[in-house]
Amino acid sequence: MWVKSLLFTLHATATLVAAQLALPNPPFLPTNSSAGAQPSSGGYPNPRWTSLLGNLIYFYDEQRSGTLPSTNRVPWRNDSLILEGLDVGIDLTGGFYDAGDFSKDTFPLSFVLMSLCWGATDFGKGYDLANQTAYLDDTLRWGLDWLMKAHPNDTTLVVMVASADRDGSYWGGDRSIPSPRPVYTITNTNPGTDAAAGAAAAFAACSNLYASRAFNSSIYSAPASLRNDSYSVKLLSHAQQLYSFAVNATNGRKTYQTSVPQAASIYGSSGYGDELAIAALFLSYATGSSTTYQEAESYYTKYDLANSNRVFNWDSKTPGLAVLFAQVNQANSGLGGNFTAWREQAETYFDDIVNKKGPGFLTGDGLLFFDGDSDDASLNPALNTAMLLERFVPMASSAAKKVAYQDFAQSQVDYALGKNSMSVPYIVGVNPNSPQNPHSAMASGGISVDEIDTVPAQEAYVIYGAVIGGPDKRGRFFDIRSDWPQTEVALDYNAPMLTLAAMHILGDTKDPYYTALQAGAYDKVKPNGRPCDAAINDGCQGPRLSKKATIAMAVVITIVGLVLVGLSAWYIILLVRPKHLGLNGKLG
Repeated sequence: MWVKSLLFTLHATATLVAAQLALPNPPFLPTNSSAGAQPSSGGYPNPRWTSLLGNLIYFYDEQRSGTLPSTNRVPWRNDSLILEGLDVGIDLTGGFYDAGDFSKDTFPLSFVLMSLCWGATDFGKGYDLANQTAYLDDTLRWGLDWLMKAHPNDTTLVVMVASADRDGSYWGGDRSIPSPRPVYTITNTNPGTDAAAGAAAAFAACSNLYASRAFNSSIYSAPASLRNDSYSVKLLSHAQQLYSFAVNATNGRKTYQTSVPQAASIYGSSGYGDELAIAALFLSYATGSSTTYQEAESYYTKYDLANSNRVFNWDSKTPGLAVLFAQVNQANSGLGGNFTAWREQAETYFDDIVNKKGPGFLTGDGLLFFDGDSDDASLNPALNTAMLLERFVPMASSAAKKVAYQDFAQSQVDYALGKNSMSVPYIVGVNPNSPQNPHSAMASGGISVDEIDTVPAQEAYVIYGAVIGGPDKRGRFFDIRSDWPQTEVALDYNAPMLTLAAMHILGDTKDPYYTALQAGAYDKVKPNGRPCDAAINDGCQGPRLSKKATIAMAVVITIVGLVLVGLSAWYIILLVRPKHLGLNGKLG
């Protein structure tokens, strides 16, 4: 009986996740990449930026799991894993596949939803101008509704649906994904402070968006026009429950991989202080609670977050905290914080970045690179930094800082959009020089991980709008499907670029940089050799010589060696001769 009940719930849920706002008809669809090599006719909003924002959101449609809606825009996608969770009695259908494979990972998903909602709160008018607000709503609900299902009671949260072995070896389409799959949860007895707090932050940030709770309306645009008070209240309820779970779990505070070790090698967390702080901060603004606000400040101090200020990403929220603290205090001084102090904290970090004092450095062709954090996805830390900089610009303490921050952020956006040594816009499908071999099992059309680079020779489907990992620290991009550090797609890779595109729609009438790149630009500079990274190490020893060149080199080395031996022997003979003998060996 419970199986029939669950199946009914699955069907009902597929209906519930439909967007509040009516989707455009006809729908937005990406155009051929050749259009991205043509300048626009201008106007406001700029049509190339609006198209880019549409492509970036479209990527999330391409990553959907479950029963697809009747409004599905992606012709090559199919229903998949429509009974997910049936074996454990939890409806886990829907949601998104995290990256190039088929795992569902709550920790990074929470970060993505938080980032998107925060961005649409500050720069939502950009979505409205681009006629993409309904798609934003549709995307957010697809993720948030799944996250609510993954939180079936106050002290349970599903943190991963995947089998590391099976997902790692399966390389194929969405119709034959191995199932059922293990479901990993955190509970009161096996807690995960970071995962629970991260999900709380996502729900709270999105509750603010759906309630249209803007920050300072004099310096930011209005939130995206998708207000729905009842949905906002529902999201806030989940946020409060998860925050309480994170703080008060029976077995204390722990990183979630302590309870779910299977997650350690995939999305292991470095700590939970930053998640507690950002969850409390978004919640304090949502509820107007000065007590919760003080908890946010106490976490910042207790966990010494000021000294762990490196990158902003799914694992580390610290660089975003000072910016959000400043926003919250500027918008609501009654919470008891100090806007000026938090602005100074943010500027200390940004000044170091802009003035090249760390924690990152600029590569030879201009990408902000953080050793360790950028090695497996070089663009993401740079784009997240650019997004935070652009958000902070209106609050900066001087005109000079505003210009410096904006210029630096623009340089990183331009880099990602093709102003780099490879002439590659690192977003699939926006220009003829875009990546051709993204690491995506679904889009590739392949059937075997052993033939990932050769079958098929050309990617079966264009995964439009996907931001990929990016080049190595030398600026080289090889465009190899199996080279996941460079070519993999992921939900969190797109997140900062969405907010940045919305910003540009609001204030930039110039085309994105890639419109200046004509077909063939990448082919002229494509690097020789092979990569040297976590996926491919063939290139770690430098370029390899051909067989004939190797033989020639061996001959040269042998001859040089013999000459050196001969010279050495002659030198020794000279040294041991009697000093009274001349060069001919006779008495002088």
